[in-house]
Amino acid sequence: MVTDTRAEAVVNRLAHRYGDRGFPEHNIDGGQNAVTIDDDESIFWDRTGDRQDAFDCLVRTILSQNTSDKASQPAHDALLATYDGDDIDLAESLASADQSMLAETISGAGLYNQKSETIIDTAAWVLEEFGSAAAFDRYVKDESPSAVRETLLSVRGVGPKTADCVLLFSGGRSGVFPVDTHVHRIYRRMGIAPPDADHEAVRELLEQDVSAAKCGFGHTASIQFGREYCTARRPACLEDPDACPMGDICDQVGVYPETGEVVDPADVGE
Repeated sequence: MVTDTRAEAVVNRLAHRYGDRGFPEHNIDGGQNAVTIDDDESIFWDRTGDRQDAFDCLVRTILSQNTSDKASQPAHDALLATYDGDDIDLAESLASADQSMLAETISGAGLYNQKSETIIDTAAWVLEEFGSAAAFDRYVKDESPSAVRETLLSVRGVGPKTADCVLLFSGGRSGVFPVDTHVHRIYRRMGIAPPDADHEAVRELLEQDVSAAKCGFGHTASIQFGREYCTARRPACLEDPDACPMGDICDQVGVYPETGEVVDPADVGE
């Protein structure tokens, strides 16, 4: 289960740093899905027992686009309080929602006009293609990952990261490593992925080089690392080479402590 790659080494080190923060309410006591890492500690890498409803996960991911969890979570809570409830099909409820009212409900998430339109269109698509949110959830859980991903990518406003998050958190699929802006930046800056690699190229590399059971944890823990250490403009290593826990395995592509300059890895050498 342990592969000899730099990407896997990063994920293993993130596990030691974040432990139960790699996943919300993460249990690190061990169990049947535990994977042994270098020092014989065990961690629940896999989240197959904590599936989210697929349509709700899709909505949540749309709300999180280009904003922080701190902003998107209250918007998601407000949406559910307004449009969900016992004996209510969330897709049906949102498909018939007034766009301006929905936009106001989720305004805290930013880009609320665009996101409200996308959510309504996506809800209508779920009803047209599957008949209900529950039927869509069964499709995501039971169909092949490649078919689900292709289907999701055919929907306007659903990109690769959103599709992969639904596969990971709702489909319970191991081997899925969604790539957001943090993941895209980190693994190119470290020199693990080529500096000019796009999001899909980074995803393919990580899913190849990280054990399948560790990909989900790697995704969420990498985001945490990107927020705390490997930020876009002021990474920790810019101030102190020893401040970053990945300093010894990072190539610092695009980071120049001598001058204080930080550029996107793709711009190095231009």
